[in-house]
Amino acid sequence: MKPDERALYVISVAAELAGVHPQTLRIYERKGLVAPARTSGRSRRYSERDIALLRRIQELTTDGVSLAGVQRVLELEEELYAARERIAKLEARLEAFAREVEERVEAVHREYKRELVPLRSASLATIQTLR
Repeated sequence: MKPDERALYVISVAAELAGVHPQTLRIYERKGLVAPARTSGRSRRYSERDIALLRRIQELTTDGVSLAGVQRVLELEEELYAARERIAKLEARLEAFAREVEERVEAVHREYKRELVPLRSASLATIQTLR
């Protein structure tokens, strides 16, 4: 488990950190915007990651985005994040392939240099007469 995923904060502390009322957190949970961990006694526990998400939700709602809109924005941001990760991995693979191709081309060119035999001027004259 990553450090930012450890569920540490009770609802009152999470609400204070996120700058909202605890009831707002319950609404966000009912709407599926946040899913805090639960203790064996069923009380909510929020992680640093949850707090960051709550702050993002608060930022969007303050800008006038509805909760349905917030949900869609969060989904799109997650898709964008995943796409950027995939692009970074593909770019790394592409760079590795490009290096490999370059190395293979250089190896072929080195082989050509060994196989080339210098022509003597007499041989060149013979070749020209054959044309």
